[in-house]
Amino acid sequence: MNQEPPAKRPDALKSQPGSAPDLPPQDPNSPDVDPLTAGAEEDDEARLPEIVDAGTEAVPEGPLAVGRAAIEVAVRHAPTSPGVYRMLNAASDVLYVGKAKNVRKRLTSYARPAGQVMRIARMIAATATVEIVSTTTETEALLLEANLIKQLRPRFNVQLRDDKSFPYILITGDHWAPQILKHRGAQTRPGRYFGPFASAGAVGRTITALQRAFLVRSCTDSFFESRTRPCLLYQIRRCSGPCTGEIDFPGYTELVREATEFLSGRSRLVKQQLAGEMEKASVELEFESAALYRDRLAALSAIQSQQGINPRTVEEADVFAIHQEGGYSCVEVFFFRTGQNWGNRAYFPRAEKSFTSEEVLSSFLAQFYDDKPPPKLILLSHEIEEAELLADASRLVLEQEAERLA
Repeated sequence: MNQEPPAKRPDALKSQPGSAPDLPPQDPNSPDVDPLTAGAEEDDEARLPEIVDAGTEAVPEGPLAVGRAAIEVAVRHAPTSPGVYRMLNAASDVLYVGKAKNVRKRLTSYARPAGQVMRIARMIAATATVEIVSTTTETEALLLEANLIKQLRPRFNVQLRDDKSFPYILITGDHWAPQILKHRGAQTRPGRYFGPFASAGAVGRTITALQRAFLVRSCTDSFFESRTRPCLLYQIRRCSGPCTGEIDFPGYTELVREATEFLSGRSRLVKQQLAGEMEKASVELEFESAALYRDRLAALSAIQSQQGINPRTVEEADVFAIHQEGGYSCVEVFFFRTGQNWGNRAYFPRAEKSFTSEEVLSSFLAQFYDDKPPPKLILLSHEIEEAELLADASRLVLEQEAERLA
């Protein structure tokens, strides 16, 4: 804890009606920015990529022969173990990144004189050299391939295009009065992280409702420490005013506990507790307190109504569905955590028309989980050949994340 909580202030020192309480500063560059007063962050809208024109004309035999000759040179030096290979053109631009359980066998298939689809034929014709990196396992090859595709963006690969980190909700743990805020990036600040959410807008709406329901502060620590009277968020019942002692330490701690319980998936228990407190206040004729509990319950109901479908049997999962039409591929992703639907997002990976739905989805998944831990369950609209390999890669990512946090 940074300091002791202030003593509860007498009523005479509270902000009086008619005074001019201010809002937390609108500083979007602050490390713990207030997501409600810093201005709405615009979500990145999914945009259609330019359709990759693979060409319909047959590739001349001359360039094909030159490309096959370059690949045959690589075959003679290729290992029979797992690895990743990169095909480069004469200008050393990477055309394609691939992986294989047996690199020599895979490259040999490219050197065959016939039987290649147009996309592969054009790639072979443009190939001048092949670079190979050996790996210990095929799982490591899959992870390296995904990383190189995101880094190099080869023209003949499926490209995810959007690798922006997902937003989370953070309830901080390094202050006696925890703060609730939107968070992106490395999870290095002490506290509880909840997510991922599909968009910054979904996080903002959820935090707004959580403030109404649990009255947890969203202001920065520096703004909190400088207060001599409550700000406007206290006046409009979106904060309990711990900065000036409008609520004591045990009372604020209870509000934070309830917010944490709700985000952890125990929403039904929290709502039952609030309903019991509302009934108790009503019986004791404390109508103002009863109205406050009523408003908090309404805010919780608003959060759940925005979530749409909340399957009780799915605790933690990502759901992927792909559809192809007009030369485009669309992958819709739904995020379920703690039994709650935390939004969905559409992706339009860049891929040539000749890629099948299964091929696009398989490559998309490898890149999607390249830099983030997967959930316990992944549900797909199509069966993919590398499902077991992707599962092994997911476990490896989880192990690496656990080692990093240890």
